[in-house]
Amino acid sequence: MKRRLFALSTSMAAITLSLAAGSAFAQTKWDLPAAYPATNFHSVNLQEFANDVDKATGGKLKITVHANGSLFKAPEIKRAVQGGQAQAGEILLANFQNEWQLFGADGLPFLADSYDESAKLYKVQKPFLEKKLAEQGMALLYAVPWPPQGIYVKKPISSAADLKGVKWRAYSPATARIAELVGAQPVTVQAAELSQAMATGVVESYMSSGSTGFDTKTYEHIKYWYDTQAWLPKNAVIVNKAAFDALDGPTKQAVMKAAADAEVRGIAASKKTNTDSLDKLKANGMNIVAPSAQLKADMKKVGDVMLKEWLEKAGPEGKALIDAYTKP
Repeated sequence: MKRRLFALSTSMAAITLSLAAGSAFAQTKWDLPAAYPATNFHSVNLQEFANDVDKATGGKLKITVHANGSLFKAPEIKRAVQGGQAQAGEILLANFQNEWQLFGADGLPFLADSYDESAKLYKVQKPFLEKKLAEQGMALLYAVPWPPQGIYVKKPISSAADLKGVKWRAYSPATARIAELVGAQPVTVQAAELSQAMATGVVESYMSSGSTGFDTKTYEHIKYWYDTQAWLPKNAVIVNKAAFDALDGPTKQAVMKAAADAEVRGIAASKKTNTDSLDKLKANGMNIVAPSAQLKADMKKVGDVMLKEWLEKAGPEGKALIDAYTKP
């Protein structure tokens, strides 16, 4: 009898171990690198996305968000996802314009200069993005715009001529080209290094949102922000297609549902952040200034030049995108 009980208990232990191993084997873990601080609204939204996936799949798919460039730096994230070193990642699309011009469509100054126009541009840009990413072994999960971009500068300016010779932070091909066109001195600095660059005098001016200005405590070094509403660049969350295809049907559905929710939530968060961050900048001594008519006219000319150059490089695809966007 004792022998039978021992055999039974041994058998039960083996089954328990087998079930535990099966359960552990069934759990999938993804890394999701991102470039911005954990407190940034994009990163907060990413964490909520990961939490939603965890909950919807009953812990079957665990996504770990690595914020602030802690796993891969901003320019490395796309390649990491494409090569499978990370299963998913968040990228600023405009950062990759040199690779394919249409990645930078939402970084063209004064093309889409409001949330409504940004949504309209995304609608026509999205099929192009999905096709290109598929060719590269990836897929688009969702995209969220940054708040409208303005000019941070140490001194009051009334025209583009006042930016001549200023050390200007460039983080994308478009921001580098703006610097060249206004006669500023472009310096490549990613978001994670921006605070130090301002503190050491490497950067005296840059274009970005109120959100970035507050995240990086720009008000400690720069006291003017000109509300030019130049463009609303998008962060896109991308996934390695092989990693996604390896999921079962219900898990795939859970990821796509969480992504759709994250896109809606992220746009609302961007709008709220825009208002809140400008209030916080003001409270910390930043002068929020409406651009003069001359500065607006100067920057519009910059935008016109850049659109023309972009269309020349983007070819038929670029023309098709702009035609679709500008048609009534």
